[in-house]
Amino acid sequence: MASVETRTVTPDEDGMRLDRWFKAHYPELAFGHLQKLLRSGQVRLDGSRAKTNDRIAVGQAVRVPPLPASGSPGAPAVKRTSQATRDAAFLRDIVLHEDRDVLVINKPHGLAVQGGSGTERHVDGMLASLAGPDGEKPRLVHRLDRDTSGVLVLAKTRKAASDLGAIFRSRSARKIYWALVKGVPSPKQGRISLFLSKQMGPEGERVRIMKHGDEEAVHSVTYYSLVDRAANAISWLSLKPVTGRTHQLRAHTAHIGHPIVGDPKYGEAWEGMPEGLPGKLHLHARRLTLPHPRGGTLDVTAPLPPHMRQSFDMLGFDVSSYDPIVDAPED
Repeated sequence: MASVETRTVTPDEDGMRLDRWFKAHYPELAFGHLQKLLRSGQVRLDGSRAKTNDRIAVGQAVRVPPLPASGSPGAPAVKRTSQATRDAAFLRDIVLHEDRDVLVINKPHGLAVQGGSGTERHVDGMLASLAGPDGEKPRLVHRLDRDTSGVLVLAKTRKAASDLGAIFRSRSARKIYWALVKGVPSPKQGRISLFLSKQMGPEGERVRIMKHGDEEAVHSVTYYSLVDRAANAISWLSLKPVTGRTHQLRAHTAHIGHPIVGDPKYGEAWEGMPEGLPGKLHLHARRLTLPHPRGGTLDVTAPLPPHMRQSFDMLGFDVSSYDPIVDAPED
C-alpha cells in the first residue's frame, strides 16, 4: 500500500472532472473503488470532501489516500504492468515525431484508433502506457480507419489537444493519402465532390451517396492525381481530401469506378488482379502538414506499411517519384 499523497492541479488540468483526473493519474484504480473513497471522505479538494463530478481548478490540492498497486495483489498486478510495458514499447517503436506538445505515430494497418464492439486492442487504450510523471497521457485529436495505415497525430497536453482540435476543425491540416486502385482513372487528375450519409447496416458502418438537401447528407471533396500505373489493371493514386468524412476516400474512389485494392466494403474482387498481391486495404495516410500549436509548421511523412511496400515492389512503383497532388487546390 502507498502512503497519502497531496497533488497540485496543473494548468493543463484546470476544469477537469475529478473522476477523469483520477483516471489519468491512476488508470488501474477501479471507478467503484474511487466512489467508495469519495463517499468515505478519504479524497479531498483543498481539505473539503469531494464528489465524482467536481471540476478541479489549477492550484487546488488533491488529497489521494493510500491506494493498492492494482485491483488485486500478486500476479494480476504483474500482468498489468507487463502489458503496459509492452504497449509503451510498441507505441515508441512507431513514433515519427515527438516534442513537448505533439506525438505523431505511424499507425499500422489493422489497429483500431478507438474501441468499439468486439474491439479490445486500440490506440486509445494503449495511451495510458505513455503517461508522464504527472499522469497525463497523450490524447487523440483525429482518426483513421482501422485498416488505414499512416500518420496519426496525438496531443501530449490538454492545451495542445484543444489547439490541435481547432486546427483540424478549421481544415488547416493538409493531408495526403496514397492508394492502389482498380483500373486507370480518366482524367488522370480530378476533383470528386459528393454528398455522403453515414449509416449502419449488416456489414457495419458505411456511407451512402446522397443528393444535396437529403437529410443527414454532408458535403465531401477530394482531389486525386495519378502517380503511376501497372498496365490498365492497377493505379497508384495520390489523394488530397479537403473534408474529413467517414470512409470518404474509399467511397469517392469507388464512386468513380476505381475502388481501392483490398477494400471489402466499397470494392470488389476482379479478374486481372496480379497474383500474390496482398488482399489488405491499400490506403495509407502518407503525409500530414499543419500549423504547430507553438508556431511554425509540423510536416510528417509515414513510410508505407509492409503489405503496401510489397505491392509497390511487385508492381515496380518507385516511392521516390514526384507526387503531383502536392500542387492540388486546398478547397
